[in-house]
Amino acid sequence: MDPLADLLDGVRARSAAFCQAVLEPPWSLRIADESTLALATAMRGHAWIVPDVGEPVLMRTGDVTIIKGPEPYTIGDDPATPPEIIVRPGNRLTTMDGLDVTDQLRLGPRTSGYSSSGSAIVASGTYNVVGEVSERLLNALPEIVLVPRSSVRSPIMELLAQEVDGEGPGQQVVLDRLLDLALIATLRAWFSRPDAHAPGWYRAQSDPLIGPALGLIHGDPAHPWTVALLASRVGASRAAFARRFATLVGEPPMTYLTGWRMALAADLLRSSDATIDVVAQRVGYANPFSLSVAFKRAHGVSPSRHRSGV
Repeated sequence: MDPLADLLDGVRARSAAFCQAVLEPPWSLRIADESTLALATAMRGHAWIVPDVGEPVLMRTGDVTIIKGPEPYTIGDDPATPPEIIVRPGNRLTTMDGLDVTDQLRLGPRTSGYSSSGSAIVASGTYNVVGEVSERLLNALPEIVLVPRSSVRSPIMELLAQEVDGEGPGQQVVLDRLLDLALIATLRAWFSRPDAHAPGWYRAQSDPLIGPALGLIHGDPAHPWTVALLASRVGASRAAFARRFATLVGEPPMTYLTGWRMALAADLLRSSDATIDVVAQRVGYANPFSLSVAFKRAHGVSPSRHRSGV
């Protein structure tokens, strides 16, 4: 297991919301669906993504964007076009004064617009991402990730758009899995771009020393790793390994390991019925007390209070 695979494993669509908007200029939508992550593409025409804070981003035909939420933003044919429709949770559509027009604008199962012949088509799928592991991935991304069409080497977005209007058996599951694949393909394409400013842990995966060390950490986070043991496993001296790890990843090996263990522990506490003793063992701590000390230092609360949501 590598860092990206581990982080993506925690970001999976489950009954994700999908929509396809057929539009004609001038048009503008206010996106207030409260989703934590959206994947969008312009199937026809173009769209400007306008965050409330920051510069507008132009999405041309075939480009794919990842947009971090849950803060609202606007998408339109021009940054200056005022929004007419608000997209709310559950893909409910309202006018700016709150009138629900979802049914009036429905063109298909997941397609909306005033006319099916609009010159612009924007398709999107949204996640509600939860958990510390997923948060580590979100923290590595800018507010808007744009991957140009020339860098999108996967037909997944086209397949996803084709499935949006379907209503066959298992349709939601098919859409969920296609959205997962589209997210993975988009992230890989973005991280590989020289202008992406990819996080250290991603760039370090290709390093002959640090890449294997990251694989060891993610493959068995409960193992009693030390800097010396990791260094010996990858065939380097302790000092050289520690220095190279900190330079490439951006933090010392044990700091990275502790952060990853704490993220895993936080998610296990919230997503399973495992006792704190079992959680401690799964993430490399000898007993609940040692986990509690480390967890409180990292999160400011004890494992039991984190589990209860206090």
